[in-house]
Amino acid sequence: MEDYAQMTHRERFDAVMGYRSFDRLPVLYDGVWGETAVRWQREGVDDWARITELSGMDPDWEDGMWECQGMVNFWPISPHPSELLEETDDNRVVRTVLGAVIKHDKRGGSIFQHIEEALAPTRESWRRFQTYLDPDLPGWCAPWTADSQPARYSLVWRKLARELSQRQTVATFMAGSLYGLPRDWMGVEQWSLLAYDDPVLYEEIIEYLADYFIALYRPILEQVEFDFAYFFEDCCGSDGPLLPPALYKKHYDRYYRKLIDSYRRAGIKYILVDSDGRVDKLIPCWLDSGFDIVFPLEVGKWRTDPRQLRAQYGKRLRMMGGVDKHVIPQGEEAIREHLEPLRELAAEGGYIPLPDHRIPPSTSFDQFKTYVRVFKEVFNGVGG
Repeated sequence: MEDYAQMTHRERFDAVMGYRSFDRLPVLYDGVWGETAVRWQREGVDDWARITELSGMDPDWEDGMWECQGMVNFWPISPHPSELLEETDDNRVVRTVLGAVIKHDKRGGSIFQHIEEALAPTRESWRRFQTYLDPDLPGWCAPWTADSQPARYSLVWRKLARELSQRQTVATFMAGSLYGLPRDWMGVEQWSLLAYDDPVLYEEIIEYLADYFIALYRPILEQVEFDFAYFFEDCCGSDGPLLPPALYKKHYDRYYRKLIDSYRRAGIKYILVDSDGRVDKLIPCWLDSGFDIVFPLEVGKWRTDPRQLRAQYGKRLRMMGGVDKHVIPQGEEAIREHLEPLRELAAEGGYIPLPDHRIPPSTSFDQFKTYVRVFKEVFNGVGG
């Protein structure tokens, strides 16, 4: 059962997504919440760099994604320092380098409270913010820090590109975000209303971001062949999309096509879109725009079933996710019962089962290791 090492991780991913024969399924997850990491460290995970080895998983597909494997900083770069506005025993209120005012809970918690957004729904505010999104602007600064910076591109990015070209593991990069990032900068309500209050400005922001990502990654993609491109969008909630399909077609489709076409020309085979929530109403839009892979297929209260999606869309739709993370702490029998129905779909290809978002702190490290073991047992022989 453990003698799996026939293909490289890259070859295996490509074979699964290409509907070709593969030696076994990749064994992956989507990371953990901060509180989970603290719990697992108390339970003996003393070196987080070894988490995949300690748990029995394959190398983390997300590793290095948010900084383009150490080569590029896509985040807005601001010349302003962050500022501590208020501090109590429980909280810190900070004005970030981008101008947002956020409250941190010192006791933990993965989501900040936004008191004031970084980007207002006005042309004046966008002109200011746009200066932070110059692909040629020097400086390396993530939006939550005020550290001094050398350059937007790593000084050794060409060396890193050469090393990446020799890799055997799966590598991706945060290739774009036309909804998710402006929603983060402006807030869901203001970004949603802007589409109706000022549709010209709304589309101008979307268009600028598409051109920004194309320009930013052009020199990198001339040197590196990534296994897939990752788009962060998070544009759906528990009851469906935060934007209607008609709005998507009106304002987003042409710019996704432009971005995706540029990546296809650079040799990238697969394009993944990441959205939590109930995504079924947007899947036809994403497929028409050129996306290949939908992730993470949250099970949620709406009970997403990857088998039903395959029956509806056929092999045009590739998927990652669809495993209810809340089943993991319920024990071996529940995990096995949950995974077994996915075996036939996984054998078809174009689908990698993995927990449908970050592992919550209700799951112990031993429980997660049990999940990994049962996963390997259930899917043993699939693809071989």
